Amino acid sequence: MGQAPSTVVQLALLVMVVLPGITYQFLREHWRGPVPGERNLGERVMRALAASVMLDAFYLIAAGPYLTRVIRGVGTDGQSYLSKEPRLAGLLVLGLFVAAPAAAAAGVTFLQRRRVRTVRFRATPTAWDRLFQERGSCFVRLRLRDGVWIGGWYGTRSYATSYPHPTELYLESAWLMRPDGTFHRRIEQTGGLYIRAADTDVLEILLPPPAAPDDGTTRDGSPAPDGN
Repeated sequence: MGQAPSTVVQLALLVMVVLPGITYQFLREHWRGPVPGERNLGERVMRALAASVMLDAFYLIAAGPYLTRVIRGVGTDGQSYLSKEPRLAGLLVLGLFVAAPAAAAAGVTFLQRRRVRTVRFRATPTAWDRLFQERGSCFVRLRLRDGVWIGGWYGTRSYATSYPHPTELYLESAWLMRPDGTFHRRIEQTGGLYIRAADTDVLEILLPPPAAPDDGTTRDGSPAPDGN
């Protein structure tokens, strides 16, 4: 097995090899938004390492002799160079590990957004997230894989999961459904309805109809459906 770095030089080399790519990958994910294709941690680590290799190669081409003198000047105790030029060392660290990876991440993100002009860029990773993002109160009905309809009221106490978590939905009140998928009535003493999207094949959002002046809403605050 390999040994942990035992000198300042070894530690500095290890940081230089790994940290630029980590900064680049973090900022790319932050500016671009999460992508389902990079859900696997191993793939994200490999992308970060590949970015580190590219950035380190650029550093060596652009300022290789100077970086070599800096690393040799550190010495085994880490005092010789850092004690003489602490401000310059700090600027060097910011440039190599923060500024340059950030500039690379910003440039790649900008070019990719311009390249894909036929599809509007969105940070929302999935259609499920887009469906429930900033969603107001509404009726939701779903058809299970066996053909049975279920539904309920998506109100202020309801919740829909978002990427990267599994697609699940909690409706704060459940409704009885007719065989054709229309709403019948609110279930008495309902405490809510939990649904896994993997168990359904159809999901439909129904906007609430205008409340009637005499019987405007049900007991959970939802308007009575219009029979759709």
